[in-house]
Amino acid sequence: MRKLLFSLGSPFARAVRIVLAELDLEYDKQILKTALPIDELASMTPTLQWPTFWDGDLILWESTTIIEYLLSTYDLPEGDGPILTAANFRPEFEWQDRLALSTIQTFGTAVTTISQMTWTGVTVGTNAHLDKSVKKLEYILNWLENQLADANSGFQGDCLSVHDIFLASHVRFIPARPIGIDLQLADYPKINALLDRLDERESFKAVPIWFWEPSVIDYEPDGTPIYK
Repeated sequence: MRKLLFSLGSPFARAVRIVLAELDLEYDKQILKTALPIDELASMTPTLQWPTFWDGDLILWESTTIIEYLLSTYDLPEGDGPILTAANFRPEFEWQDRLALSTIQTFGTAVTTISQMTWTGVTVGTNAHLDKSVKKLEYILNWLENQLADANSGFQGDCLSVHDIFLASHVRFIPARPIGIDLQLADYPKINALLDRLDERESFKAVPIWFWEPSVIDYEPDGTPIYK
């Protein structure tokens, strides 16, 4: 039995869930709406993070590892539009692809760190580390913009890659969190076009990121926040 432990807002978990949707795989959803006790979480993953994925007796954590397992284990279904790549990295462009993915994940880590710190009262504009992290986002987007061949391509050409999925998950996380960041996406026309295309893909529409801030305690079935 497949099972995924995740929170609705995590961009890393959203990427895994999009791949599960692309592969048309059923799985039990264990949704975290409040923090688990540390000992309970540690019994599932030593990183104390999610998503965590079970496939029978196999337990995996770290989103890129989970996706790599899914792509190497399950066949891709036939479908319309750009097909999902069968691996995280193309053999002929392995180091280029690895560098791009690690850079995208650095972007995601910076965004989620800003988000977590914001809820503790440490915000952009009041903390030098967070201000540097915001500048990091800008430099990363500039670099990634130059990695795309044109406004009609993703990071692996005509295919849907994990790079595309993770970048979209991380970038679209930001408007769903009042954390004081405006990415000025119009300045990155190739990235902006890629994200707009992905927003219309069925797997992305099936796995939205819902708005959250500390007073949100739950959600209606359509994603409407429920406040304290």
